[in-house]
Amino acid sequence: MIAHLLSLPRRLAGWRADLLAALAGVLTAAALPPVHAIPVLLLTLPCLLGLIGACRSVGQAFRRGWWFGFGLNLFGLYWVTEAILVEAERFWWLVPLAVPALAAVIGVFSGVAAMGARVAAEGLPRVLALAGAWTLMDLGRQFILTGFPWNPLGSVWEVPGGFGDMMIQPAALASVHGLTLATVLLGCAPVLGVRGRVLCAAALALWCGSGVLALNAAPKVSATAARVVVVQGNVPQGQKWDRSLVDSIFDRYLALTAEGLREAGPRAVAVIWPETASPYHLQTDAGAREAITAVTGDAIALIGGVRYGPEGRPRNTLFALAAGGTILQLYDKAHLVPFGEYQPDWLQVGVQLVPGGGFAPGPGPTTLTPPGIPPVGPMICYEVIFPGQVADEANRPDWLVNVTNDAWFGNSAGPRQHLAAVRMRAVEEGLPIVRAANTGISAVFDSAGREVSRLGMNQTGVVVADLPPPSRPTVFSRYGLILPSALAFTVLLYGLATRHTAVGTPKKS
Repeated sequence: MIAHLLSLPRRLAGWRADLLAALAGVLTAAALPPVHAIPVLLLTLPCLLGLIGACRSVGQAFRRGWWFGFGLNLFGLYWVTEAILVEAERFWWLVPLAVPALAAVIGVFSGVAAMGARVAAEGLPRVLALAGAWTLMDLGRQFILTGFPWNPLGSVWEVPGGFGDMMIQPAALASVHGLTLATVLLGCAPVLGVRGRVLCAAALALWCGSGVLALNAAPKVSATAARVVVVQGNVPQGQKWDRSLVDSIFDRYLALTAEGLREAGPRAVAVIWPETASPYHLQTDAGAREAITAVTGDAIALIGGVRYGPEGRPRNTLFALAAGGTILQLYDKAHLVPFGEYQPDWLQVGVQLVPGGGFAPGPGPTTLTPPGIPPVGPMICYEVIFPGQVADEANRPDWLVNVTNDAWFGNSAGPRQHLAAVRMRAVEEGLPIVRAANTGISAVFDSAGREVSRLGMNQTGVVVADLPPPSRPTVFSRYGLILPSALAFTVLLYGLATRHTAVGTPKKS
């Protein structure tokens, strides 16, 4: 039966094979957060392998892989359209173009991975080549054209609750990219015959066992831990910059802050507002800073806002404020969103989508050390999706904070996929993460990625949580992307160098 099913993609050619590849990609998107229909990979990845095997050339394999990636990202990134609809009067013409164009660009990476698989021999060698090449291409997505490593296949395991906690623990060794490598290998199990499937089952059992051990070894939250107050103002994107609503928005944040501090009691050490939460320019508005710190008292206030650099360009900033409105430290967002926060010089579209060149970037990961709180590594919004680029390892923090404004993307899969990236970074770095999101989801994760507390989408309120302790530095935090890159490259080379099918292709019946 398996052999018969796997032969179906080989019977198609031309546009029919392209359509099947795209449909397989669409179905693969169901395995991603927040749906997590992981078993579909046992159908879609073997389908892709069958389509690759039927190709007469590597060029044709690229085409099949591109269509697979196009379908995967067309549905996996549908929520990007929500951001355009916020300013539909100006950018209505982008609605039918933006997501297909983005999916088309990302599809190139899966196309190249399919080419690598086509060069390898049938069976296990081709499975290894596909897994290695796909993972290397995901690593490439992190850097090429400013980088966009959204929805790596390794994220499918971030199922909410204990099962997901167990399955993501190996990320402490090899990051989400290592999970992607394992995911592709396991997803291709149906083509590996009986012995291959038994080996995959054994590997999965080992994976689960190691996850349980890692969770048991992770430090627990102390009963006397310091507390953080996360404020979720829930301001719709269409209202954030309405000058007639400035006072009411600011007063809302102050009132929620006071409410959270009353709940937290004397152990509160930090109050966190989301990205660009302050409608006032805190850099120059001493009155606004004093109003905030009059409420926060001795607690450090980490407030998202906008400031202007000496060159006159805006910067997306996290302000660390102390009593009296003193600015202790600043962090400027370093990894900006192309066409959202700035317009790249290398890609002009004939339309100035970002006036004035947009935001200026900051210098990169840093550790803030305001007195009274453990050293903290800040990330603003999009920066959290980049494995190995979220913390200053030379000055390792005790916890991470991610402030974001996901109001742009409505109540869609986007904010949930973003939250999954936050959880994965906690495991990779062995550091707890506190997330403040304007419209949700705000949450606190411990150093093993276990959820401590959360406030859901489109709710106004606060998250008060004990700050979890850090774990010891993980293997990944020490060596970064070296290990997953080496693993993927080794697997790819072994697949290309092996000229027999080993436990590979099922025998024809």
